[in-house]
Amino acid sequence: MSTVTADPQTDSPQPRIPADGHHRDVNGGWLRPAVFGAMDGLVSNFALMTGVVGGAATPSTVVLTGLAGLAAGAFSMAAGEYTSVASQRELVEAELEAERIELKRNPRGELAELAQLYVERGVEPELAHEVARQLSADPNTALAVHAREELGVDPDDLPSPLVAAVSSFGCFALGALLPVLPYLLGATALWPAALLAVLGLFGCGAVVARVTARSWWFSGVRQLALGGAAAAVTFLLGRLIGGAIG
Repeated sequence: MSTVTADPQTDSPQPRIPADGHHRDVNGGWLRPAVFGAMDGLVSNFALMTGVVGGAATPSTVVLTGLAGLAAGAFSMAAGEYTSVASQRELVEAELEAERIELKRNPRGELAELAQLYVERGVEPELAHEVARQLSADPNTALAVHAREELGVDPDDLPSPLVAAVSSFGCFALGALLPVLPYLLGATALWPAALLAVLGLFGCGAVVARVTARSWWFSGVRQLALGGAAAAVTFLLGRLIGGAIG
């Protein structure tokens, strides 16, 4: 994995290219749902629990609310991610099939189109045409090149709906479990759950910084501020609503 260094002139973190020359995978189907799942699980469930605490709920009600929020949210996130990624993949596959048909139907036109793309990027016309001709000799290579150049996708690296769903489910459940855990271990007040949630929010943000160019403390503080604000607002709403219906 590449590391982050500070620019001597700006003192801001800069990504360092790994020694082997390879970059991190930024197109995988697991990272985004995993990150969003953990963040959403922790923030939404902690906010939900603070809301019912604000409404003067009993500890047993808080536990039930937290566990219900964990289960409902995890299944909802998994279903949403699966549907979203599957729909995106089906759209890309449909476009790839259309491109495959066009390559068979009009190979000369597609070759000229590819050559023109390289010309627009500064390659000499004669060389661009020769490169396009060689790349178009193999149908699979031609399809892959056209997909990357025209659609911006890699046909050999499409995201998996199942991977996205499983990542989202597991990480949401893990994040949502943190604020419930103190209550399951016998706590009867909100502060142990709040403390664990604060540590979790900051930790999640810091972990995310490992795959970005942001510093760990900035990412951690940002996530802590956002999650804390959500919990505080929900607590106040719970207090107002609980007082009104009580």
